[in-house]
Amino acid sequence: MPRLSAAPIALTPEQEADLRGLARAHKTPRKLAERAEMILRSAAGTEVREIARQLGVWPKTVRHWRSRWLSGQAEVAAAVRLADEPRPGAPATFMPEQICAIVALACEAPGKSSELPLSHWSQSELAREAVRRGIVDSISHGSVGRFLKRGRPQTASRARMAHAQAGP
Repeated sequence: MPRLSAAPIALTPEQEADLRGLARAHKTPRKLAERAEMILRSAAGTEVREIARQLGVWPKTVRHWRSRWLSGQAEVAAAVRLADEPRPGAPATFMPEQICAIVALACEAPGKSSELPLSHWSQSELAREAVRRGIVDSISHGSVGRFLKRGRPQTASRARMAHAQAGP
């Protein structure tokens, strides 16, 4: 069975300079630099499996980015051609401003601004109060809990604290 070779990649001097800049720049995201290196090595005539072995990726990954490069428009910048495509999924339900308003609501004392005889907010009460104040149209107590958990400051672990107390 004959072995198929990958389609050759021909780069213009501008494209090659752009790709080298991406591959070598310290501020380039690692995945983008890796993709630029795949295209540069492909243009140099290195086989797909060898590129995959050198970069520590699957051959399928090299083939994917070679294909994306070859199917892209030549006049588009290399960083755009090698960028991730938008991820599928539903858009966010709550805007960052709404989340901030709910977290700020949680910081208020519950008895003053609302007509509730509470000393502390529960997630359900926060959800009802956010809807009553018009912050959101509807929200579950679970979503409120996620917002509050995400905004919680990270504390040091007990082991780290014990080590710090023990001294050097």
